[in-house]
Amino acid sequence: MTHCNRDDARLPAEWEPQAAILLAWPHAGTDWAERLEDVEETYIALVAAITRFQRVLLCVADDDIEAYARARLSSARIDMGRVIFATVPYDDTWLRDSGPITLVSPGGACLLDFRFTAWGGKFEAAQDDRLVERLHQMGFFSNSARQNIDFALEGGAIDVDGQGTLLSTWQCLHERHPDAAREDLSAKLATWLRQERVLWLDHGYLEGDDTDAHIDTLARFAAPDAIVFQACDDEADSHYAELQAMAAELATLRTRDGKPYRLFPLPWPQPIVDDGRRLAASYANFLIVNGAVLVPAYGDPADGLAAGVLAQAFPDREIVQVPCRALIWQNGSLHCLTMQVPQGIIAE
Repeated sequence: MTHCNRDDARLPAEWEPQAAILLAWPHAGTDWAERLEDVEETYIALVAAITRFQRVLLCVADDDIEAYARARLSSARIDMGRVIFATVPYDDTWLRDSGPITLVSPGGACLLDFRFTAWGGKFEAAQDDRLVERLHQMGFFSNSARQNIDFALEGGAIDVDGQGTLLSTWQCLHERHPDAAREDLSAKLATWLRQERVLWLDHGYLEGDDTDAHIDTLARFAAPDAIVFQACDDEADSHYAELQAMAAELATLRTRDGKPYRLFPLPWPQPIVDDGRRLAASYANFLIVNGAVLVPAYGDPADGLAAGVLAQAFPDREIVQVPCRALIWQNGSLHCLTMQVPQGIIAE
């Protein structure tokens, strides 16, 4: 029996112990080329924040890019003993969506390798779709098996509480699989991801988001009985009605015990417009690491308020702000760049 067939395999919540955070360094061959210097500064701040708490598995496209990234990170006085480099080709750097969704069991791990189609064929994705396979073949994930699943699913489209409940948006999964009924999609996700129930949101979106409403830009579990979500209190904003409707939906959801969730609304930043285009700035795109929560900062007065809300939702973790304004130019933020690797899966 492989790790992927074990009856006791489960999908851990993001707040459970991690071995590392998976990242891919931006370079001139990615969509970051036009503003590479600004994005590199964000990456340096992100790696610096993560390595305070745990390791980073950093994908680099070739030896020259590794040498460059190593020099940039070293000059920032980052603990390079906590940075592992993996030379592997990739189209882009959104590893939340192209990286492995990892089941764990007492006997080892199963890397679920879903098809990555660049959000429904919007961009080139041939290299990204092979990323999990290549990293596994290269031996970076110890005591693990890989299960290839011919079904388009991105890691940013799902959020789990570690106890059998999955949260997603109907818009995203319906966009990827327009002919599938909700009951069918719920059953498939529950089977592959070892969930007991799937909660769907029918409302919620962000302008400038090309993921078709990934849940990790909108609403996230903070505990089995708590959800943090992106709110909007500006009645003049184009998002107001939709995010108010999403908040109302969240209020109707119940825990496995039949109780309402504790809800933590995140503040709404002022619109960020770049060359006439509204960018998707969401505080819900935070990253949980060992002992801390990394929260996007956009240079907005609401940054500090968002950090305060997350401090209430995660009272036992340090809250660390990471400057992410440069990231939303490419329609994603902090969580979108990263994928956690559960404890025990990367060789010491």
